[in-house]
Amino acid sequence: MSKNVLITGGTGFIGRYLTEKLLERGYTVSILTRNSKPNTDRVSYYIWDVTSQSIEEAAVHNADYIIHLAGENIVEERWTSKRKTLILDSRILSIQLIYDTLKKLNKRVDAFVSASGIGYYGTVNGEGICTENTLPANDFVGTVCQEWEKSADLMIGLGIRTVKIRTGMVLGKNEGILKKLTPIFKKGLGSALGSGKQYMPWIHVHDLCIMYIEAIENGKMTGSYNATINDSTTNLIFSRELANSFGYSMWLPNVPAFLIRLMLGERAALVLTGRRVSSDKIKKLGFRFQFKNLKKALKNCQK
Repeated sequence: MSKNVLITGGTGFIGRYLTEKLLERGYTVSILTRNSKPNTDRVSYYIWDVTSQSIEEAAVHNADYIIHLAGENIVEERWTSKRKTLILDSRILSIQLIYDTLKKLNKRVDAFVSASGIGYYGTVNGEGICTENTLPANDFVGTVCQEWEKSADLMIGLGIRTVKIRTGMVLGKNEGILKKLTPIFKKGLGSALGSGKQYMPWIHVHDLCIMYIEAIENGKMTGSYNATINDSTTNLIFSRELANSFGYSMWLPNVPAFLIRLMLGERAALVLTGRRVSSDKIKKLGFRFQFKNLKKALKNCQK
């Protein structure tokens, strides 16, 4: 009988891609969603509401593994106090709901894998390379990631192997950051942001999803793992490569940092800062990235 993977946030960019990869490997998939959707032969949808802490318990009861991707988008809207609370609560309360349900059902899954972010290390610039042992930051994004991971660690108390994937910028066709940048760069209007020197640790969505599958299948994986390519890509390098992928050399001057801060407010730190991040820990387990070259990764995202 096929093993079942329950995914929160399964209808999003990464969740959709991950579902495809899991199905290709013979798993069945359950997805927790706020809106009813028709089931297919191998994908089942279950309703949950994090705010009211309600859930169709069958989703948890039938699961062999749980992958937690749910969380409000941290980039889309201005960081008002209300928005910050929503960003944090969407990650913490959703895990709490799953934890409470597992406990109520006396259910033990084989692994709980939670998304996290390299924002754990802070929205700051620096030359040092961050490893999983680097101390967390105390800014907003760092605090969100810390609380996110702390909530995931509740599962350890239930005897469940727990893995946290600290993700960098995810590249995928017409998704994520490329969904925003492609229309601009395709018109020949691309440019670097701020100084352009800020690092942009990235990962192709394929490699990220294979890492999630590795996390459920590899019993040696536990704790936190960085999901990035450590090639010292800066914003300037990334912008030049993206322009080159559309057949031209970037010619416009950098967008001034003050304009970005004016447009984005506090969120500007997400694009004006960046640190190098090591993925040596996952590599030591034998994991191999398919997309290690930025040029090839961007080309793949345009197919």
